[in-house]
Amino acid sequence: MQWRRLKDAFATNSFRIILSLTNSIIFIIAIGLFIKGKPILFQKSISELLVSSIWQPLKGHFGFLPFIIGTIAVTAFAMTLAVPICLLSAIYLAEYAPRRLRELLRPVIDVLAGIPSVIYGLWGVIVIVPLVRWLGQVTGHITSGYNLLSGAIVLAIMVFPFIISVATEVFLTVPIEAHEASLSLGATRWETVKHVVLKAARRGVMAAIVLGFARAIGETMAVLMVVGNVAKVPKSLFDPAYPLPALIANNYGEMMSIPLYDAALMLAALILLVIVTIFNLGAHFTLLRMERKSQ
Repeated sequence: MQWRRLKDAFATNSFRIILSLTNSIIFIIAIGLFIKGKPILFQKSISELLVSSIWQPLKGHFGFLPFIIGTIAVTAFAMTLAVPICLLSAIYLAEYAPRRLRELLRPVIDVLAGIPSVIYGLWGVIVIVPLVRWLGQVTGHITSGYNLLSGAIVLAIMVFPFIISVATEVFLTVPIEAHEASLSLGATRWETVKHVVLKAARRGVMAAIVLGFARAIGETMAVLMVVGNVAKVPKSLFDPAYPLPALIANNYGEMMSIPLYDAALMLAALILLVIVTIFNLGAHFTLLRMERKSQ
């Protein structure tokens, strides 16, 4: 008995150590980025860097505002496009589609998730950019097609398979007894989905949306190919933007020849990490609040 307790204690402590090391990776990354970005913080205040919209590295101006706004805007519009479509698709697959059709579409969705982002970017250049250029002409906005809207559409399509796949699995876990109880009370199929399935699966749906957001905000290659990459704060969907991942990917090779460029790009990576962390923590606490309300 004593030997079994020792083995249980060893296994518990080992898992705790491994879990602590895993969770500490984000702090190690943040500390490394802060150390590399510290030189620019000695010469300019963080508030000046965050609120300035002037990006002229040759003159020593490193304003991150256009990149922060570009990152948040392109991700927010992408999620605005993706979430309703993905949830409706997942509801259809889980609640309305025949089993054979659902099993047929699953591998197609998995293939979409595995396509390299550069292919999505090329497809965006060939299809989405001309489509958005035409849309701009129709609505009276002169644009090259390389803008915020193109980036949001490509990003939305890229997160489709992640949200649809997770949300479908979550909807399928809702007990059949809950469906039958609702239908026996006279509710229609849609009313059952709206008041029973969505309510029971809301935590999983939130997790699916968070997964899609995490996929979207860190995306680099596909976005930089269609978003325009102009360091100005976008004022409409038809203006070009410049998200932080695209800034880092486009300029990393040039940073050694310009003073403070290295530190500025490292600080940009740290800002991106902070934005992702804040959103994920916000989603986590939202889930906890929903769980407490349901108890």
